[in-house]
This record gives sequence, C-alpha cells and structure tokens, in this order.
Amino acid sequence: MLPLINVVWFKKDLRLDDHAPLYNAIKKNPPLLLLHLNEPSLLNAPDCDCRHLRFIKESIQDIQSTLIPFNVLFYSIYGEAEQVFTALLRHYKIQSVFSHRETGNYLTYERDKSMARFFKNENIIWKEFQQGAVLRGSENQSDWNQSWKEYMQAPLYSIQLHQIRSVKVPETILSSFPSKDYTSNVSFLMQPGGSNFGHKYLYSFLRERSQYYGKHISKPEESRRSCSRLSPYLTYGNISIRQVVQSTEIAKMELEDKRNLSFFQERLRWHCHFIQKLERNYTMEWQNVNNNFDSIRQDTNPEWIYAWETGATGIPMVDACMRCLNTTGYLNFRMRSMLVSFFTHHLFQPWQAGAYHLARMFLDYEPGIHYSQLQMQAGTSNNSTIRIYNPIKQGKEHDPEGYFIKKWIPELTLVPFTMIHEPWLMSLMEQKYYNCVIGYDYPKPIVDINLSGNQARDILWKTKKKENGM
Repeated sequence: MLPLINVVWFKKDLRLDDHAPLYNAIKKNPPLLLLHLNEPSLLNAPDCDCRHLRFIKESIQDIQSTLIPFNVLFYSIYGEAEQVFTALLRHYKIQSVFSHRETGNYLTYERDKSMARFFKNENIIWKEFQQGAVLRGSENQSDWNQSWKEYMQAPLYSIQLHQIRSVKVPETILSSFPSKDYTSNVSFLMQPGGSNFGHKYLYSFLRERSQYYGKHISKPEESRRSCSRLSPYLTYGNISIRQVVQSTEIAKMELEDKRNLSFFQERLRWHCHFIQKLERNYTMEWQNVNNNFDSIRQDTNPEWIYAWETGATGIPMVDACMRCLNTTGYLNFRMRSMLVSFFTHHLFQPWQAGAYHLARMFLDYEPGIHYSQLQMQAGTSNNSTIRIYNPIKQGKEHDPEGYFIKKWIPELTLVPFTMIHEPWLMSLMEQKYYNCVIGYDYPKPIVDINLSGNQARDILWKTKKKENGM
C-alpha cells in the first residue's frame, strides 16, 4: 500500500510566512511534500526571461536555507505539472494538494483547468486559497472594495515550521526530471530574490527611503532609491501584499511622516485592483478591451520595434529608459508609461507587438498589472483617457540636468544639459566638439515627436468619437 501524503504546491508564492496553503496543510495529518515546479511550457513562453528564473531560483534557495534547521525538504522539480504528479502517484497516494489560486498568463490558466480535471480523475482534493485580495468570479466592484479591506485587516497566518513532517522524494523521480539552469548571463545589477531580501527592502523603505517617495516617484534616477522596490517580491510572493499593508500601517503610527506612506498605501491597493481586471477578463492578454480600437494600429515596423527594444530610437529619454530597464529589470512607473506611450502613439505600433519584450525585461512582470497598464497607456481599455507623453518634455521635467540620460547613453556624455534632450538640434560643429555626431555616434530620431504625436492624437480621438457615437 502506497504511503499517504499531502502536497503543498508553491507557484508564485515563494515564502514561508502568511501562506494560507502551507498553514492549512500543516494542520492535516499526512506528511507534507513541499513542491515547486519549473514547467518547461512556462519557461519557454515568450514572456519569460532568465532574469525571472534567476529570481525564482534565489527565492527557492532562500526557502531551502530557512528550512534546514527544521529538517524540512523543499523540492523544485523541472517538469510539466501533470507529468510530475503522475510520477509522484507511482510512489504515493496523494490525499490533497494545497496551493494558492493563480491569476497568471493564459498558459497558467489553461494549466490549472487541466490540473483540476487531472486531480478530479485521480480522486485528489485540490484546495486552492485566495492570493492577495484577488477574487475569482467577482464582478461587483463595491463588493470587491469591501473584500480588499477585510482581507488586508485579517490576521497574518503564523506558520509553525517545526510542525512540518517532511516527505523525501525518491531519487528515481528526481532523476526522471533532471534540472536545467536557465539563469546564466543574468545581470547582477538586478535585485536579488528571496523573502529575506524582500523584508529588508520593506524595512528600509518604511524606516528611511520613503521620506522622498512622493517627491521622487516620477524621477527615473532618484526613484530607484526612494520607491519601495518591493514589486518583484510581491510578484513572486516572497512577501505577501497583506504583510506590506499591515507593516505600512504600523509604520504610520510610529513615524511622523504619514503623507508619503499614505500615498504608498493607495498604490498598494492598485496592485490587487489591476490583477482583478485580468481575473475578470483573461483575453486582455492579447485582445483590446475596447474593440473599437481594433481597426487601427494593425501594421508593425520591425526596424522601429527593434530600435525601441534596444534603446536606439534617437530620443534620449526613451533610449535611456529602455537601456536601464534592459540592464537592471527596473524602471519607475511614469517612465514605463512613457515607453508604452512612445511605442503605441509616436511609433503607432500595436501594444501587442511590444508586450512580450517588456514582460521579459520587467523583473517584476505581473500579467494582471502588465496587460492592464499596457492597454491603459495605449488607450484601448474601457474609458481610458488618451495619454500621449512627450518624451522630450518628460526628460526636461524629470531629468533636467541629464544625469540619468548620460548614465545610460555614454555617447552623450559630453553634451551639455541644455542640448541633452534634443541633441539633433546641435550644429555639426557642436556635434563634433561634444564628440557626438548624430547619425554616427548616436542615432537620428526615427520619428518627429511633434508630428507623430499630433498624428496619433488625431486618429485616436476620431476613433474615440466614433465609439461615443459622435
């Protein structure tokens, strides 16, 4: 007779505290297999990058090191979910699987539907728990608002690691699913993964860095320190959104600076709000939410797309932001919006053509937030305001001295700040003097910002008027 076990299936919830599936599984009698899966179908998807996998790997190593004193094993197995569980069933009788409910990309949505059928056929109880304040099947916004408050105010799950009776996976299973390392060639200018680092970032933000949060939130360089930088830790569940909300509330009571933390709290609520949008409408991953915009931006320009992806558009603020993102995996919210606006308005490319590149580059890629924001900035979500950012104006306002631009575009190092945002306006003599010949050392602009902005504005507003029957 096969030994009876329960499985805690870790997805994007790589932590050991405030973890509902783990908490509830520990209370049951059968011993536990703590399992994470590296699913090839997800690893090879066009929205996945080795930077994500490196962060996941470090998150798992953090969990494993935490569990060592308790003699508890945590397994990360390379294989598709159904294949791995099928192999486990040859050695164990699985009574229940505990996991968080995932609101991810369409691949994870289809995977979960398939696994629900698999577990049912195998007489395995699959107990899914709410992830954050995201509700499945919720349509009423007022109900969701109340649910968000109740969830965030609820007590944290206190996990007793010493109570875990750990299962050891047979070597025959592990050898059947040999591990693969996708994490080579990753820039170490990116944030490290793991709950330990997540809590350090939280503490330093609440106790020190938040004092300039509101002042620097739109500045591409200063925001790298004054923003919380918690987004990747929330994406991969190194720290729960409820832990952040409650810790922020405590800090507000203890510190004099309440304004910046209150501002931060408003944005925490957005986190679940946007993921809830994808939960309600999974097709927003590839379809315009507002289908009135389906008739425009149908053609792509591969050369322009490549220039945008590599930071070679000839528009300094755009290129500096993209090069920074490609190298570090992070960019502040306003500059992310500006990149999407430039792509969908000035280059007039369909947002879908830039979605995967940004998904791969964002270390904190969260599908619900990603596609909601793409469509909001592209103006294709319902009731979206058409926002066409002028990247020259953004540069002058948020990087007036050009420090951020020069940091990421060394070709412009000698160019004075008075010319840094529009270097193509320099005379040829000035270009040679500042060692930056436009079209040779640094690209010519691929579009005229004023002309392209006016053209996009005209087309988009005409489309919006048709939508409103005007």
